[in-house]
Amino acid sequence: MNRYRPNWNSLHDHKVPDWYDSSKLGIFIHWGLYSVPAFAPPTGELGAIPDHEWFVSNPYAEWYYNSVNVGRGPTYEHHLKTYGADFKYERFADMWKAENWDPDRWAELFEEAGAKYVVVVSKHHDGFCLYPSRYTDYSSVNRGPCRNIVGELAEAVRKRGIRFGLYYSSIIDWRFMDEPAFSDEDVHNSNCPTHEYADYAFKQWMELIDDYRPDVLWNDIGWPYAGEHMLPHLLAHYYNTCPDGVANDRFNGLWHDYWCKEYQQGSMNRDEKWEMTRGLGLSFGYNAQEGPEHTLSAQALTGLLSSTVANNGNLLINVGPMADGTIPEIQEKSLRGMGKWLKTNGEAIYGTCPDVRESMIEGNVSVHFTRRGERHYIILEGVDAREQFVPGVTGQYSPLDPQAGARVRAAADGIFVSAEHAEGFPVVLVG
Repeated sequence: MNRYRPNWNSLHDHKVPDWYDSSKLGIFIHWGLYSVPAFAPPTGELGAIPDHEWFVSNPYAEWYYNSVNVGRGPTYEHHLKTYGADFKYERFADMWKAENWDPDRWAELFEEAGAKYVVVVSKHHDGFCLYPSRYTDYSSVNRGPCRNIVGELAEAVRKRGIRFGLYYSSIIDWRFMDEPAFSDEDVHNSNCPTHEYADYAFKQWMELIDDYRPDVLWNDIGWPYAGEHMLPHLLAHYYNTCPDGVANDRFNGLWHDYWCKEYQQGSMNRDEKWEMTRGLGLSFGYNAQEGPEHTLSAQALTGLLSSTVANNGNLLINVGPMADGTIPEIQEKSLRGMGKWLKTNGEAIYGTCPDVRESMIEGNVSVHFTRRGERHYIILEGVDAREQFVPGVTGQYSPLDPQAGARVRAAADGIFVSAEHAEGFPVVLVG
């Protein structure tokens, strides 16, 4: 007998599964036709750029279609110069070969990075599916790579004990409605308003659930307004089919298991489970215009993970592979560096909960607190381990002035010893 019925009263009994809460770290993957042009101006982070500027100078390479369609701005000018005014976006489908893609190598990297779950884009706003859909031929099985990317990746990551989730763009599909979005209001209210599209999105989500049993149902932006009455049916089917499943919050305010924060848009919530998601750079899809100055280093990535976990969040960090299937070296380096730190200090991250003491900043050092039962952890971000931390001597810190150091020790409320650390990475104290 099904546990959940297709109504809100029944669905509200659903709780965030323990595996998701304890995992702390996931890998997001944006890979598709937009990986061929791989272009966006690296203008800044979501939430820091005014709405009227964002859509003309969009730093998200996966929004290439819309950025060209707005008819002005850096991406539009790049497209005219590189491909010409008559070059249609759909032609990238036959240019995307994925000739060097090895899903097992990706899975090895994600395991090495310390990820406990992986979420891959099954269909982005451009409507191109990375799996064989019964409702369209516009997919990676029929065009370009001629491979079931979702299926192959699911098998590869699950062989390594990593959970597998799916992203799907529900409220936007530019093949159904390609009027350009110039504002956030356009994105939420002017895209794909028909019952035909709502039915299409519902059916594709249902086949993804039935065929791949995703551990995470990651819906983007919103749910088709014309199909809101179908949402309880979808969620009930998902939770009955995937008892350990978890869904995000992008359903027009109608549903969430956890809340999402994307770059600077949204906020953390220590009282409820939330997830921080962003690219290693300023884009989710691969952007050839980005360099080291736009990309999180291993140290910065580890600091972001620490601050997120200490405040009751999971980090879903995105990689943007190149069109041939290669993950850029600069991204791989950051992931492996974080993974090396986690092999030593993971006990301060995995399976922990936030301490009652909230993160604080003392001088140039950010201090984060986590705990596991009666064991407490302090994570110091911004300490130069080589010159400023005195290993082997409990409770001594030279990176902080005496007054600040006293405040940290008072907050620790105990004797702490150092775990292994490396220069530039957060220092973990255990007590």
